[in-house]
Amino acid sequence: MAITDWPLETRPREKLLHQGAGSLSDAELLAIFLRTGIKGRTAVDMAHDLLKEYGSLRNLFMASRKTFCQSRGLGEAKYVQLQAVLEMSQRYFAEKLQRGDELTSVAAVRDYLKAQLRDYEHEVFACLFLDNRHRVIEYEELFSGTINSASVYPREVVKRALAHNAAALILAHNHPSGIAEPSDSDKQITQRLKQALGLIDVRVLDHFVVGDELVSFAERGWL
Repeated sequence: MAITDWPLETRPREKLLHQGAGSLSDAELLAIFLRTGIKGRTAVDMAHDLLKEYGSLRNLFMASRKTFCQSRGLGEAKYVQLQAVLEMSQRYFAEKLQRGDELTSVAAVRDYLKAQLRDYEHEVFACLFLDNRHRVIEYEELFSGTINSASVYPREVVKRALAHNAAALILAHNHPSGIAEPSDSDKQITQRLKQALGLIDVRVLDHFVVGDELVSFAERGWL
């Protein structure tokens, strides 16, 4: 049965318009992106097939150009469209944390850091430098490592904080495995950085570990 023959309230596009994007499943959102199906398969059928093939939306979005284009019903046009959507989403989150903006939303910080760090295949350590009113000065990715580790040097973080004349900062790093639970070494380096930055009167407001979810050190009471 074609999607146009479905009851209005079950069609992905109409459901989005009346109930909002958050009410849609991954398959329904993907079906809207696909727009049309192929012979014998609706866009929703195709979406379910692709999610089964790749395991998740993230795996599909991170597929190489060659792998993506080999999937039935996809091709270079869809690949280009997807890359444009992903880039626009990153720029959208970046604009929400423009230089000079005061941080008033923890959710905006979470969205931004997740967009920046989640899809790296290796571990990356970053800092969001802030002034004394918690306005954004700069976001910098300072260290990168192997698939499960990055060497973090407090001296370098202190140097960058001084260079930006920062009064506070937010630390962040990713776990490529997707498991955001902080390790003992994550806790140790956070305390070392807090102590080193305290010597120059720079506050560490939080340390986010980015995986499939985000873990906040501040929310855990570790800062």
